[in-house]
Formats: sequence, structure tokens, C-alpha cells
Amino acid sequence: MKMSVIGCGYLGAVHASAMAELGHDVVGIDVDPSKIALLTNCTPPFFEPGLPEILTSAMASGRLRFSTDIADAAGSDVHFIAVGTPQKPGSHAADMRFVDAAVDALLPHLAPGNLVVGKSTVPVGTAARLADVITASGTGAHLAWNPEFLREGFAVADTVSPDRLVYGVPTGEAGERATALLNEVYAVALAASTPLVVTDYATAELVKVSANAFLATKISFINAMAEIAEVSGADVTQLADAIGFDARIGRKFLNAGVGFGGGCLPKDIRAFTARAEELGRGESVAFLKEVDAINLRRRQRVVDLTVEALARPVHTSKVAILGLSFKPNSDDVRDSPALDVAVQLHGLGAGVVATDPEGIANARARHPQLNYEVSVEETLRGADAVVLVTEWPEFRTIDPIWAANLVRTPIIVDGRNALDAVAWRAAGWTYYGLGRP
Repeated sequence: MKMSVIGCGYLGAVHASAMAELGHDVVGIDVDPSKIALLTNCTPPFFEPGLPEILTSAMASGRLRFSTDIADAAGSDVHFIAVGTPQKPGSHAADMRFVDAAVDALLPHLAPGNLVVGKSTVPVGTAARLADVITASGTGAHLAWNPEFLREGFAVADTVSPDRLVYGVPTGEAGERATALLNEVYAVALAASTPLVVTDYATAELVKVSANAFLATKISFINAMAEIAEVSGADVTQLADAIGFDARIGRKFLNAGVGFGGGCLPKDIRAFTARAEELGRGESVAFLKEVDAINLRRRQRVVDLTVEALARPVHTSKVAILGLSFKPNSDDVRDSPALDVAVQLHGLGAGVVATDPEGIANARARHPQLNYEVSVEETLRGADAVVLVTEWPEFRTIDPIWAANLVRTPIIVDGRNALDAVAWRAAGWTYYGLGRP
């Protein structure tokens, strides 16, 4: 099938490459010439495991190309909208300018029977509004909403082999045609018995934001329990293990630590709250404000714990920060707890030196005032305290005896509860976890 993908950022670049790899004829379109130049040269503009390989393969097959000209979308049967919906400046609401601009730019190039498919995370009610815009254009095209459920670090697998598919479609014949086209797009996944939910626009939009809200709530719940554990002497890790055996609760996302970040969860729960208030049902998701507050408190807790742990005044101390990206297997530093901790400690006068396998360039672009080292060894050398804030495998497997010979003072704050506290203490370290004795 011929398709276009409008927006070649994280979502769009992965989706375009994966669809071409699955056999579709795809053109990826973006207004950023530098991004298109990189993708055309088989170089992703961000780090994502597996993407360079499928991008190179898809380009070599001739089924994938990239362009800055929206007119190149003409002739495609399906047009995916994959642009960003960042937090609106000065507000918690989602900024819909990019989605609206993408649809407006696409309208002159639509033909009867075409399907425009929204993948961006949007406030509920957006799809119905855009469907009216497309209908009023007289193009004979229709709209569907097909939310993405990508995990950074696993986005390629999540696109090629999703754990579920959701279609939000109009009623009647238009909905039947939309479903048939999307079934053709995702034929490989459907043949593998991927669960499919075909529903209305509003439900499809809510599936994405409610999933994110639930995950954020689960993470903040265990971090709230960590706050109680810290003042009561309990061990939040064992607590999570014990309640995680309950099938109704489950162990996933019950890892206490410095909290969640990235370009999705924080801004999506804020936008969900803002939209609920617009709909007159703000009280229904008022708890998400506390979810957000708990999450931000854990960052402050790591900073405070580090300052308390130091054997000398913070302004005379070197603090080694292990991690900058918001999670492992990503170079994304948007709303990163790790970077936030580094910046706060720098603001208190600490000599911060930070490292990350993939996130240094993005972190430096945002915060050039910090000191960065590619080498873990040089990051640790002479440190008065070490703070683990992104649980990359190369950080989790550091030999504590080797590390103790590099630092000035063997103090470590484990902001992800990812290390073996017994082993680090046996190697002479003063170990601090979150919600752990």
C-alpha cells in the first residue's frame, strides 16, 4: 500500500521505517530539512535501538523515501499524522498547532477514498473536530484515529509487533472502509493474532491518555510508599515484591526511585488534566495533580539526600552523575529526572560531572553549564559522591571495588534502587537508596 507519514520525529521516523520494512511504499514528510537529510542518508536524528538497521534496509529496498514537500503525499492511500503535541507554553494543555497545521497542509493533496490516520497523542475531541475539517474540505477523504503505544528503547518492536491495535473510526460505510484499509496496513500484525479494538474516535483518544495516566499513577504510588518507608524504616523494594505477587496489581512499574520523565508521560497527564477541566470534569482526574507532584518530589529527594550524604559542604564537592537520559536505551533528555537532578545540584554549587552512553549531546545542548565526560572512569575520579539516576546496564554492572579506588569519598546515592546494596556496602561504600534501609 502507498502511504505518507507526516512528521518524522521519534514517532514518525520509526513508523515510516517500520511500515516500509513490512512491505509498504512510504514517503516520510517533515518541515525540518536537516532531519530529512539525515534520514535520507540512513542516519536517525535520535538514538533508538534497531532503527538504523530497518531504516537502512527500507531505504535500500526502494520502498522508503523522505521529503520536505507535502505535495509528495499525493497519491498515497493512507496518510499518517505523527507530529508532536508538546505542552502549550504557559499552560498544561496540549499544543495542537502542529497537528492542525499538518492536516491543513495535507488537505489540497487528498483524493476521494483516502484515509487520514491520526497517531499523535491528542486531547479527547480532537479527532471529531478534525473529521469535520476533512469533511468540509470536500476531498472525499475520511479520518481514523490509531494511537501509538511505543516504548522508547523498544519502539521498533512495538511498531512491527504491537501488543494491541486500536482504531477509532466513523460510523457506517466510512468506518468500514477505514477499518479495511487499516487492516491492510497492519496485515502482518493481525496475522500474528494481535488483539484489535475497533471503536469510536473519543474512545481511541482516551485509550492512549488513560494508559499513560495509569502507568504514571502506578509509578507515583510506589514512590509515595517509598516516602512512607523512609520515615518508618520499611523496605519499599520488598514491599513492591510482596504486593506485586497479587495478579490484580502486578510487579511491573512498581520500582521506586527518582520517578518518570521523558517527552510523553509528564506532559500527557498534565494535558489530560487540562482537557478534563475544559470538559467540566476536572474532579475526575484531580488525583493526577498529586501523581505529578509525587513524581517531582522524588527528584528533590535525590538532591536533598545527596547533599545530606556529603562529608563536606556541597559547594566544595564534586558530584558524579551517572545518567542523563530519562531512561536507558534512549538519548531523550526531555523532562529527564536525571538531568533535573544534575542541574539542581549544580545550582547548589556542586561541581557536577555527568555521563551517559547516549544522552550527553542532547543534555549539553540544553544545559551547557554542566561538565560532561564520556568515560565513566573520568566521571568517578575524585568524586565526593556518586548519584545513579539512569539505570543503564553499564552503570548497574560497575564493580564497586574498582569504583572505590577512583572516588575521593565512597558515597553513592542509588536513585533507581538498581544496585546491589550489600555488595556496594561490602566494598566500603556508604549506600543510600530510596525507601530502602
